[in-house]
Amino acid sequence: MVNGLSVDVEDWFQVGAFEGVIDRAAWDALPDRVVRNVDEILALFAACEVKATFFTLGWVAQRHGPLMRRIVEAGHELASHGWDHARVFTLGREAFAADVERARKVLEDASGVAITGYRAPSFSIDQRTPWAYDVLAEQGYAYSSSVAPIVHDHYGWREAPRFAFRPLDGSDLVEIPVTTAEFAGRRLAAGGGGFFRVLPYAFSRWAIRQVNGTDRRPAVFYFHPWEIDPAQPRVPGAPLRSRLRHYTNLSAMAGKLEQLIRDFSWGRMDELARREARQALDLAA
Repeated sequence: MVNGLSVDVEDWFQVGAFEGVIDRAAWDALPDRVVRNVDEILALFAACEVKATFFTLGWVAQRHGPLMRRIVEAGHELASHGWDHARVFTLGREAFAADVERARKVLEDASGVAITGYRAPSFSIDQRTPWAYDVLAEQGYAYSSSVAPIVHDHYGWREAPRFAFRPLDGSDLVEIPVTTAEFAGRRLAAGGGGFFRVLPYAFSRWAIRQVNGTDRRPAVFYFHPWEIDPAQPRVPGAPLRSRLRHYTNLSAMAGKLEQLIRDFSWGRMDELARREARQALDLAA
């Protein structure tokens, strides 16, 4: 079973946990660590001989064109993470369309390749944003990986399917939700990010084995470049919950990540989306 490996390319100051204490207008003045971190990830992927998808902010691509080209030249997929990490449910349809179009143009100009995949910042497509899929289909995206089918204080669409579905009638657009596992009638987040850093590695191994073995479907795993960077600056004035979420186990992340990559088979999200399209649930029906 080949699972989907993905990186949400944003810098340490662009995360949702700090949006209340770091103004977007200040981003350009802050230490930029995304290039060194992504280069480290590229080296890890090369050593493990795996390919992945890099869902990248247009804001990052605009400033780091050579990095975008290194990602593509290494055989990875470059995909869109929107322009500047604004969550979809904070935007109206027109603002979202402009955000997605702007990001895609910059990513394509920087890399020289077509962008066909999209992941919403903080998995922020949910029941409040039915128009988001219309916009993605209108702009020619082949797939999205923007749904977390769980309950969470920042995001989540609990009623969404756990596995691939077609959100629109008459469209080939496929949604590939991030991985969840089931235990004692509960749905558990198991697709990476902070959950992977904080929880014991055995949980992630169990969850992916359940999805691959019991459900017989591929898992979708994600992480961020800043999660392998324990030397990143600390944010003064951030709420305690945000600091705990962001900084816990940063020093252990690279080792856990390498173990996960070596324990399972991984590939690009566009390739996974094409395979999953054959058995995607028709949600519009």
